[in-house]
Amino acid sequence: MSSSKEAMRTLLTLTLMLTLVNYVETMVIPALPKIEDQFSTTATTVAWVTSAYLIVGAVASPIFGKLGDRYGKKKVYLISIGFYSLAVLLAGFSPNIYFLILARGIQGLGYSTFPLAIAIITDLFPKERVAWAQGILSATLAAGPALGLLIGSYIVQDLGWPYAFHTAFILSIILVIVSAKYIVEIPEKTKEKIDYLGATFLMLTVVPLLVYLSDGPNVGWATLSQISLLIVSIISFGIFMWVERRTNEPLMRLDLFKIRNLMVANIAGLISGAGMFLMFTGLTYYLQLPQPYGLGLTIIQSGLLMAPVALVMMIVGPIVGRLINTTGPKPLLIIGSIISMIGYLLLDTFRYNEYEVLLGVLVAAAGLVNLMIPLVNMVAVSLPEEQRGIGIGMNTLIRTIGSSIGPVISTVFMDTYTTWLIYDFNNQIIPVAQVPDYSAFHNMYMTAIALMFLNLIVSLFTKNYVIGNRQRV
Repeated sequence: MSSSKEAMRTLLTLTLMLTLVNYVETMVIPALPKIEDQFSTTATTVAWVTSAYLIVGAVASPIFGKLGDRYGKKKVYLISIGFYSLAVLLAGFSPNIYFLILARGIQGLGYSTFPLAIAIITDLFPKERVAWAQGILSATLAAGPALGLLIGSYIVQDLGWPYAFHTAFILSIILVIVSAKYIVEIPEKTKEKIDYLGATFLMLTVVPLLVYLSDGPNVGWATLSQISLLIVSIISFGIFMWVERRTNEPLMRLDLFKIRNLMVANIAGLISGAGMFLMFTGLTYYLQLPQPYGLGLTIIQSGLLMAPVALVMMIVGPIVGRLINTTGPKPLLIIGSIISMIGYLLLDTFRYNEYEVLLGVLVAAAGLVNLMIPLVNMVAVSLPEEQRGIGIGMNTLIRTIGSSIGPVISTVFMDTYTTWLIYDFNNQIIPVAQVPDYSAFHNMYMTAIALMFLNLIVSLFTKNYVIGNRQRV
């Protein structure tokens, strides 16, 4: 166990790096229309600027987690952020859209910093302080996007989208140097060889599935190419399971999924991820739709509105982390599910001005924090040390699949329930475009409430524990 000073330095460094990674991923969003115009491409193609990062990152998380268990978490973490920083540099000098998509795919390796960081502080901090530290790291999932929307919007508007990457590269290089100096090395926990065959079929399972979910709203769900992706994913998953059962040193020991809390954390992570991103995707559209169909805000105004949400999550996160030591995760998961349901209900009922929307989102965000942190903690403490990195990486992968399903649900509702946006021009009513109507957002929030209720049911199966006195309930 390292000294308290070394542990705190490591935590601060990891927090800054995760904030930067989440900042970069959100700052890209305001830039997408300008990227589309500059490269004279389509909305479907430019969507891969975000999809490439997500898909590569989802696959990299469990694989890098396993590499961290095998070769040392700090070494693998530095490799991850090294590739990430290089890709950020390349993205800012992209000569065409395909080069940018490639750079964004390489940036996806930085996605694995979150499970690696969680595994590092779980190994580094004493058990009674692990959940608190995990709460601080989890808060970066809110702080980074808030900064990305705010600062990124101004940079894109005033300097151009390449400068968003240029400035991020400078910050990332500084943090790479700081990371190399101050992060404590965690020795390898296992001598097992890397199961590259299993990793290959895991990749062939996840990539087609995420491509299917990403492309579905644009190219259709039942086209030959889309159905082919699903078939490849299903067959690869079957082979992956077969390989893992017969390999002496598997990528992930399947028997570990029999651990009740690990299974609960993965199922709840999938459900809550879908519910959270369903809400945020729908809300992003609603805030910017013209009145009376939405609030008619600009991107910058939308970012300012969401800033208090990030602040609440940053404050509540460490508090929830401390509560885990005294209450255990089960009560927090139950309370978080209920609070999230209340938040979604408020958004469905009261969303006619900025203050009503802000209240609903604040309540929902407070509930989601009560879910995110206990779920991460449950994975970390349920697994043996030699499987901790890969286990947290698999949980990140599963939550990523959930977060990919959420926007799909939102898109389906927004495409299904529409109305005409009309303008009165010299007393002549002119239909301009189709936009989502009230029913689209109502069904969205009702679905989110149903998902949180299902999450509540799953949470009841948690085997509670209190770290302070090793109590089990």
